[in-house]
Amino acid sequence: MSEIASMRLDKWLWCARFYKTRSLAVEEIGKGRVTVNGANAKASREIRVGDSIQLRQGNIPKEIIVRGLSGMRGPAPVAQQLYEETVQSIATREQLAEQRRLAPEPAASLAALHTGRPTKRDRREIDRVRQDSGWGDRWSASIDD
Repeated sequence: MSEIASMRLDKWLWCARFYKTRSLAVEEIGKGRVTVNGANAKASREIRVGDSIQLRQGNIPKEIIVRGLSGMRGPAPVAQQLYEETVQSIATREQLAEQRRLAPEPAASLAALHTGRPTKRDRREIDRVRQDSGWGDRWSASIDD
């Protein structure tokens, strides 16, 4: 953290390791997912120590206070000194994590059930069940034979 008075928002988000590249930071800012002091911002917006930034990383909203400015991207422990997450933001994030833990995404269970084409063993099992049920080669439940 050096004696910089202000710096671009996209560069700061990259230096603070919120986004992997500056272009990703610019993209998220352009989509309106990043605000500074409650107002929509542009990537070129100059930020200063004490500014409040609201952003989303995936589905996780965060509100942070700028505590330092750095002209270069450093290791994670140094980047974490550039900001402080608000108490309310931490509580919200933990509450959302608990909700995701208790109520997982329904589509996730469907992906586990569908494994692609049936194997040879699966096909034999399907054929055996079909023959045992009396359906034979019929694909519908119509009465006409």
